[in-house]
Amino acid sequence: MEADLVLIDVGPNLGAINRAALLGADKVLLQLGADLFSLKSLGNLGLTLRHWRRGWQQDILPGVPHDISAPSGAMEPLGYVITRPETRLDRPADAYKRWLEHIPEVYARSVLDEPPPVPGEDRHCIATLRSYHSLRLLAQDARKPMFDLKAADGALGSMQKYVQVCYKEFRSLAEDVAKRAGVAD
Repeated sequence: MEADLVLIDVGPNLGAINRAALLGADKVLLQLGADLFSLKSLGNLGLTLRHWRRGWQQDILPGVPHDISAPSGAMEPLGYVITRPETRLDRPADAYKRWLEHIPEVYARSVLDEPPPVPGEDRHCIATLRSYHSLRLLAQDARKPMFDLKAADGALGSMQKYVQVCYKEFRSLAEDVAKRAGVAD
């Protein structure tokens, strides 16, 4: 069986193992929080990805013998997913809103090396996911995905509606990622 899409979740660092995984990736999807630390990390990560891509493609790949298979080091930015913004009435809380407003500009400048987008336009944000605090903890105990929790796992009453919302959000995210990666039906 062959997979159309393989997702590799790497830790939040720029070490050798993550570099090897990223150099083997055709596309890169970033996960960001709505906070100062994510914005600072995004700036560093964007510059590093561009440096790694350029170094691999210009310095390393040309010297690899033709009979040896090597990754392209494409690491094409696919976009980003924002996680954990606290919401109130289905809108980000004001404390997070100001950080969210800066993400498109920092992403365009640092990751894409492009001018900032028009304010209010953000074609690179694939999804904004809520934190799912209680579902995440139940899922860890049940050793299953949050969107597959049942009453027997502790997802009782209104939590079942929360499980359904979680399923819809993650399904939509998966469909959007597959579409952007060029593997959607």
